[in-house]
Amino acid sequence: MDLVARAYGSPDAQKLIAELQQEYVLRYGGPDATPTDPAQFEPPLGAFLVGYLDETPVACAGWRSHNGNEPGFRDGDAELKRMYVSKDFRGRGLSRQLLAAIEHSATTAGRRRIVLETADQQPEALNLYTSAGYHPIPGFGLYLDEPGSHYFGRELP
Repeated sequence: MDLVARAYGSPDAQKLIAELQQEYVLRYGGPDATPTDPAQFEPPLGAFLVGYLDETPVACAGWRSHNGNEPGFRDGDAELKRMYVSKDFRGRGLSRQLLAAIEHSATTAGRRRIVLETADQQPEALNLYTSAGYHPIPGFGLYLDEPGSHYFGRELP
């Protein structure tokens, strides 16, 4: 898979984000309502990657910076958002490749820890993050008090 930095608002990113939001509707009954500003995913304080197979956009993920003045975050945190692989392309290791690229991008930008929120209805995400060395952390953000929400973090090199 070729990974390319794209603007959060780019057509390929928006196509994949729309697919992801539909996945949330199917699994949770509604889209992710976490506020996201496309500017948060612009370097140097963030990034958004789109993965291509044969020039077809099939995966995406981004990170945005947070610091200790925000509840639940530490100085140097990078929050993983919009991690997604299109349904027809799952089971090929693309999510691991994408996660490694996001971690590298955040590390290169000077971030010290990557954090995320996921939930019970995404068992494949829970398996990915725990098998990639992510550990439970205290919660943060919009879904802090939602039953079934899980928060993970991993120190970056």
